[in-house]
Amino acid sequence: MERTEPGFALKLILASGSPRRSELLSLICKDFEVLPADADEARREGESPEDLAERLAFEKASIVATRRPDAVVLGCDTVVALGGEVFGKPLALERELCCLRALNGRAHDVYTGLAAYAPAPQGRWIRLVVRTKVEFGSFPERVLEDYAKTGEGFDKAGGYAIQGRGAFLVRSICGSYTSVVGLPLCEAAQVLGSCGIEVFGK
Repeated sequence: MERTEPGFALKLILASGSPRRSELLSLICKDFEVLPADADEARREGESPEDLAERLAFEKASIVATRRPDAVVLGCDTVVALGGEVFGKPLALERELCCLRALNGRAHDVYTGLAAYAPAPQGRWIRLVVRTKVEFGSFPERVLEDYAKTGEGFDKAGGYAIQGRGAFLVRSICGSYTSVVGLPLCEAAQVLGSCGIEVFGK
């Protein structure tokens, strides 16, 4: 049976273990599988933050697509950058504080890469990056320390969660809010629709 025949439902796989991305994707797609993929997130020499986000999204999706070539696979990765410096996912209090201090009172860029594999008709890739500018308000050291101690920013790019208590840090945003959370819904819906996935179906 050809995958393009009426009645054939393509499977969708999210190549990410992020609960935030799963929650966002569930707003537009009722049925998908989560299959996390680990990729080496180290930045390559001379690699821009934008290129890093695109490459990691593609690598994660590629790992899953190799194992499930019959499904539509969506890979994502979010990179926070300021002046060419990339702020990763802190796993310790002091590292998170370093991120917050650097971003405090300044504007930074958030890049979220999307990579989607569509198996029909012959297998193709769609790759893009969404850029959003986020400006932090200026806060005293005590406030940054108190926020860091909540642990909310651990393992999140830039050391903060815009969808949580970290929302108070943000003075303004220019671009996609959902991209900063982890999945740009507008672009994801368009990409998945072009891959044959029914978006917002009953």
